[in-house]
Amino acid sequence: MASIPSPGQQPQDNPETYVGLVAEEAERRARGRGWTTVRSLPPGAIITMEYRSGRLNFTVADGTVTRAWSG
Repeated sequence: MASIPSPGQQPQDNPETYVGLVAEEAERRARGRGWTTVRSLPPGAIITMEYRSGRLNFTVADGTVTRAWSG
């Protein structure tokens, strides 16, 4: 039987620090701080709710991050 893979490491970073940044700058900083996946979404986007370690989600309106959360 195959072993269950362990989840990756979550960067020690506060998602709230990205709110107010221009989306491109926020993504660059997030990748530099160790987030393996960065997902930018429009306001009101319908998304799946599965948790993924190492993923940072942004809600972006008019090119600016208005909300950020991990998973």
